[in-house]
Amino acid sequence: MADAKLTAAAGGPSGGSAVGQLAAHVTRLRQRRTGPLILELDLTEGIAEGPPQDPVSALLTLRRTRLPDLLEGLRRASTDDRVRALVVKVGGSRIGLATIQELRGAVRDFRRSGKLAVAWAETFGEFVRGNLPYYLATGFDRIYLQPSGTLGLTGIAVEQVFLHDALAKVGIDFQSAKRHEYKSAADPLTETGFTGPAREAAQRLTESVVEQLTEAIAEGRRKTPEQARALLDRGPFLARQALAEGLIDGLAYRDEVYDRLRKEAGPDATLLYLQRYQRSHALADLPRRLPKTPHERFVAVIYAHGAIRHGRSGRGPGGGNGMGSDTVSAALRSAAADGRARAVVLRVNSPGGSYTASDVIWREVVRLRASGKPVIVSMGDVAGSGGYFISAPADVIVAQPGTITGSIGVILGKPVLRDMFGRAGVNTDTVAEGENATMFSSSRPFSEAEWERINAWLDAVYADFTEKVAAGRRMSVERVHELGRGRVWTGADAAGNGLADETGGLGDAIAIARRRAGLPGDAPVRAYPRLGPLDQLRPAESSEARPAAAPALSPIGVLAAVFKDGWGPAWQFAASAGLPPYGPLTLPGSWHIS
Repeated sequence: MADAKLTAAAGGPSGGSAVGQLAAHVTRLRQRRTGPLILELDLTEGIAEGPPQDPVSALLTLRRTRLPDLLEGLRRASTDDRVRALVVKVGGSRIGLATIQELRGAVRDFRRSGKLAVAWAETFGEFVRGNLPYYLATGFDRIYLQPSGTLGLTGIAVEQVFLHDALAKVGIDFQSAKRHEYKSAADPLTETGFTGPAREAAQRLTESVVEQLTEAIAEGRRKTPEQARALLDRGPFLARQALAEGLIDGLAYRDEVYDRLRKEAGPDATLLYLQRYQRSHALADLPRRLPKTPHERFVAVIYAHGAIRHGRSGRGPGGGNGMGSDTVSAALRSAAADGRARAVVLRVNSPGGSYTASDVIWREVVRLRASGKPVIVSMGDVAGSGGYFISAPADVIVAQPGTITGSIGVILGKPVLRDMFGRAGVNTDTVAEGENATMFSSSRPFSEAEWERINAWLDAVYADFTEKVAAGRRMSVERVHELGRGRVWTGADAAGNGLADETGGLGDAIAIARRRAGLPGDAPVRAYPRLGPLDQLRPAESSEARPAAAPALSPIGVLAAVFKDGWGPAWQFAASAGLPPYGPLTLPGSWHIS
């Protein structure tokens, strides 16, 4: 009976299938551990920068590659003899320019080890712009495009919709004041087109990005700069046109690309996602990466992502991340108090927001530096206005050439609906105590006395902003004003004018932090602070305890609360006027390059 059972289990129809599947699975696992590998990466869903800020973000980014893991995986793969090639699916426009530059640099480092890197796309924009995915692809050995695809190489444009005349037709006026002429957040409501300063800034921004794109095409596709610039003017291209111009290496579907790679890598090569490759090595290295002693020194990386607001970090209006001043300042305080954290890299990816919330974070960066620990800022896609405010006191600022930064300025305003109310037969009546109780009412314009108060406030904020930048950047206030006035710069230009120290990515900032702290080149790097599930749930003992750096557990669902934080008493009018919800230190417009 026992023998019969054994025979059925091992040799019966269903049993044989199960054993065969188990054997095949074991063989695959053995090949992954010992055989050659082709690493695979799909970037069409974008990249998540740092750890999720709340449970909703964790779920939404569950399948997205995290930039630090990707960079570490490529670094590891470049020295792994088993890894024969890398194949990356590119496309879409979910990744910002600075992030793409960081990734492109990591791919180029991978290629220097002599390994093959291949990019393929179904399309670089389907009759839309595809500049950035193609920019990334130029960093690979080969580029393949599906025969039905297109190459949306179109150049860069900044386009803005101006609503002044449309609002005037319905009786809405918008009053605003700013410091200074380049701070253009309210221009869509107060102007009929670009002002001279706004056009100047936008023109230089597009020129700088086109210079970077042209350089990448020339270098990656072995063209002269003149040829690359001419191709940029002649796009977009159909697939066969792109092939004829030498912009791609072949027309191929996915299966054809992968078949070619397998032939080159060897018939026994295994396909493995880069994320899985890195995760498996990270788990295997966990015992080695655990602190050798309780006092092992490391570089702490603190992520400062999203529009800046008061309170705790979490999801904000429109589903984007919000940077809470309580969360980030608590993380900075914790790093200052932690004797093992010998240097801090502050990874900033923010368009700014609330002035006072920015000032809270600024103060903790200053205190951290005063404790003797180097603070290195690594700028992501955007680090402007309030995002620059919190970066200014760092020892070193590192920005990618395509980072959007600067915008040292401030703005405030309100809509005046008196004419619209009159046309619609709407009456307003007010009972008030206090000379300025109705100052922010939309039913009337500002009085001369109220304008004096507004201008005094704007002057004070701008003076504080420029003085703090001058102190942090070791410049005169006059030079900061020359570079400020609300003007936006690319990272390449910022590194040239002193608003940043050098161009580079997160890895460069970490290397600088190690050197400044006197740490070895392989000193551990840790996202900071590390908070477990209990830290997320239990109340902190004090505002200086590590759990105080936990983000909010629930997303922000009420837009009005965010406007109130950012704009104070003018929040209702900022909301109704379409101004950025997070406050007067916010970048003008929506800065996304594609």
